[in-house]
Amino acid sequence: MEAVFAGNMEENVKTNPVVPPLEPVEVEVIQLFVQFARALGQPRSIAEIYGLLFASEKPLAMDTLIDRLNLSKGSASQGLKYLQDLGAVRTIYIAGDRRTHYEAVAELRKLAGRFLRQQILTHFEDTENRLNRIAGQTQKLSDEQQRHIAERIDLLRRWDRTGRRILPFVLKMLGGD
Repeated sequence: MEAVFAGNMEENVKTNPVVPPLEPVEVEVIQLFVQFARALGQPRSIAEIYGLLFASEKPLAMDTLIDRLNLSKGSASQGLKYLQDLGAVRTIYIAGDRRTHYEAVAELRKLAGRFLRQQILTHFEDTENRLNRIAGQTQKLSDEQQRHIAERIDLLRRWDRTGRRILPFVLKMLGGD
């Protein structure tokens, strides 16, 4: 990844000499968050944005993120909105600059709690309806297939009940709001 960032940044510096290339420490921090994002099934661009903001000592404007990370405006905008909704970044006012600036929120407990609420807990909401629909679609299957699917549905229902019991405790431990 370092070569990719270095190559992209060299291109940007040639066309826009004001854009500083990523420092090796920034690349490493970004790589770390890309690795986390991959494990959580999140887009790479979101991890890149958060990683650069996390490593930056000063808040950054969206155009700076676009230039330094070689992102499209749409990708940067969507990524920042997602991160704001998650509570992972906040906007900062910079006197004399009309652009919106962003900084990373580094409170892991709150981030983890919000992530669990938004990305996991919301998926439990429709589970029972979906399992009922799946059960209703088994009538055309053979008896053996119906038994197999019924066993799997029972297993999924147990997982759902367990998840619904455990997640509130996990959220409470994380201190999520």
